[in-house]
Amino acid sequence: MELELRHLRVLCAIADAGSVGRAATELGYSQPAMSTQLRRIERYFGESLFERGPTGVRLTPYGFEVVAQARDVLTRADAIGRRPAAGAGPERRPLRVAATNSPMLAGMVSGVRSRLPDVSLAVSSVYASSRIVELLEEGVVDAAIAADYPGRELEHSDAVAHRGIVTEPTFVALPSRHPLAQRTQVALADLAGEDWFLTPDDGAGWPGVFYTACTAAGFTPAAVHEFLGDQQQLQGMIADGLGVAVVQPTMRPVPHVVVKPLVGTPLWCRYVLAWRRAAVADDVAEALVQSATAAHRQLVGQSPHLKAWAARTWSPAGG
Repeated sequence: MELELRHLRVLCAIADAGSVGRAATELGYSQPAMSTQLRRIERYFGESLFERGPTGVRLTPYGFEVVAQARDVLTRADAIGRRPAAGAGPERRPLRVAATNSPMLAGMVSGVRSRLPDVSLAVSSVYASSRIVELLEEGVVDAAIAADYPGRELEHSDAVAHRGIVTEPTFVALPSRHPLAQRTQVALADLAGEDWFLTPDDGAGWPGVFYTACTAAGFTPAAVHEFLGDQQQLQGMIADGLGVAVVQPTMRPVPHVVVKPLVGTPLWCRYVLAWRRAAVADDVAEALVQSATAAHRQLVGQSPHLKAWAARTWSPAGG
């Protein structure tokens, strides 16, 4: 098989949709045809580009690199032969952005588009913050939202800069019928006998900081289920009483789920904007930070449980 532009569009569509079926619908293929096409493309590259799961697919580290290059090729191909219209403004500046799991991503992207209309954003999801640093160091992406933890700050070379966006507490999500659901705050020790849903190793300190907090609270979690997928599905399992989860405090609970602060705030997470110094101009870096900060403020305003807690104890501040 010779690699063609249509193959690159297939890869980008699957990466954007997070599902072979949804990508097939968007491109007008049947799902079997799309799956066959993906297998052929992966044979061409010699290894899997996506990890398959019950809720869809996500890029492997190698797949992320391939898709990032595919987007660049498609952008250049689409520009071939095009001439700017008379009176048109300057050429748009491309910016490749990666982001770990963060609800502030959408608001940040919207903010940057508003502040810098001449910047063209290409956004990709990358869970592990350690991998995000590698992609920045390798020049595969230009900027990113990553996470770290107090005492385990993000490490990178001088080629990369970073600024804190926000340091926020970690809350816990419980079924609304849980015996502790009516409390204002929940002690971590009181959850010692629960089944836990935890996101996997992010290479930056998670879930080590969780287990350290549990040890300090006097217990070891009895049962842990690794989960990285759709938040609605996670909350559905919590609502059904299948377990509890530590969550971002801005998470919007679905019916039959409550989100509560932890007594003593034993867990914190910091979100940072990191960027390649040689690739991101000062005005772009500043717009990214301002947009991400504004997006987080908006999320706080939409989270009654976080607003109530913050009014008592906390003022957001990057580090």
